[in-house]
Amino acid sequence: MTNNKLSTIILFSSFQLARSPPCKAQQRKNKAWSFLEDYSNKVELVQFSHDTFDFSTDNRLVFDHPYSPTNLMFFPSEDATNPDIIATSGDYLRLWEIHEDRIELKALLNGNKTSEFNSAITSFDWAECDTRRIATSSVDTTCTIWDVETEIVDSQLVAHDKEVYDISWGGFNVFASVSGDGSVRVFDLRDKERSTIIYENPVRDIPLLRLEWNKADPRFIATVGMDSNRVVILDIRFPTSPLMELKKHKGSVNAVSWAPRIGKQLCSAGDDSRALIWDVVGLGFRSEINGDLEPEMWYGSTAEINQARWSPLEMDWIAIAFLNKLQLLKV
Repeated sequence: MTNNKLSTIILFSSFQLARSPPCKAQQRKNKAWSFLEDYSNKVELVQFSHDTFDFSTDNRLVFDHPYSPTNLMFFPSEDATNPDIIATSGDYLRLWEIHEDRIELKALLNGNKTSEFNSAITSFDWAECDTRRIATSSVDTTCTIWDVETEIVDSQLVAHDKEVYDISWGGFNVFASVSGDGSVRVFDLRDKERSTIIYENPVRDIPLLRLEWNKADPRFIATVGMDSNRVVILDIRFPTSPLMELKKHKGSVNAVSWAPRIGKQLCSAGDDSRALIWDVVGLGFRSEINGDLEPEMWYGSTAEINQARWSPLEMDWIAIAFLNKLQLLKV
């Protein structure tokens, strides 16, 4: 089943379950934000009720954001003692605190103290295994590890030869990134002088834009190239050669999201207006079906899907965004 939310500010969505105040404990929290080529954009907190199967909004839980956010995440913890915080990236990494009647800026993190200008942050990932750490990727070829408790840079690495477009944690001290140089590189913060190239796009000079490490089964990484209809699945134990490619999209893939906890399913969504769900680990590793794997489920929207996120706490919910709509899919 599906549920729609219409708003003039919604173009992309990030779906996660935030810890809620007791009176809202049974509601899902979603974030939606506008994507306008302008300085002024907005982020809206949208809640979904288990009881009514409907969305609700609060005009007090909307805030202005300079430029469009390139990513948003809730604090990655179910512990109710942790603060209700959203992180956003764009021109800077920002932390926002959610209150009952407002959302306010908690911190603006700027790693460039020598200039009033900062290189654009293309994405980030908040470490589930160490919630003090956020890893950001930037157009200046670097990846930066922030300690969000002290609000200072823990590490900064020159990660690639060109712009870094996405980043994902794979465990404690380990993360991966993708770049305009067409490579997937894995870094271990215990040895900051080295990285391992585990995949290079065979199409010369074509960037890799999306990356997601399977948190439930960290053997596997999914990545997507620019203007590509293929999702490449990598096994970090066997670098350089992809484990398999998912080729059933009919347009460019814009988003990938692994199922939480078990991690054997993957959702991909793209310009063909479809969200496909693949039983990757269950079926995809037999050589006789490699490349011909069919999705076990799919959903067709009315327009190109810009974003897809699997709920990290409830495996039967996926959020997608297209046009000015935020939609929840029950798997």
